[in-house]
Amino acid sequence: MKITLNRVNDAVHFEGSSNTTDVKVHIDGSPNIGGEGLGTRPMELVLMALGSCSALDLVSILKKQRQQIDDIKIDVEGQRREDIPQVFTAIHILFSLSGAIDQAKAEKAAELAVKKYCSVHDMLAAGGIDITYDIQIH
Repeated sequence: MKITLNRVNDAVHFEGSSNTTDVKVHIDGSPNIGGEGLGTRPMELVLMALGSCSALDLVSILKKQRQQIDDIKIDVEGQRREDIPQVFTAIHILFSLSGAIDQAKAEKAAELAVKKYCSVHDMLAAGGIDITYDIQIH
């Protein structure tokens, strides 16, 4: 796996690409370092990586269980320490699902998705981050 970051402007706006897709991701810093709101901040990308990694596995597991997923929304909230570097200390994932989904199956699928199959979870947890999750079915 390889990614490339190309600087887009004279500030801190970058365009990220990988060797596996033509999709581009825009990354920008906070205003106090010259960011202009033209992309996602790096630490937000970490939360997105955790949420999407878990969600991909959750959807796959639920489909194998023949659960009908009409919609899914994932909220990921991270708490950071005050000292620099401001690393995450705790992260909470909220999976909000709608459809004909059995609660027990969804809970087991979420546990497998987050704690067994998501490599992003394992990397972050190995760094001492407390990662929790909840699942809601509407």
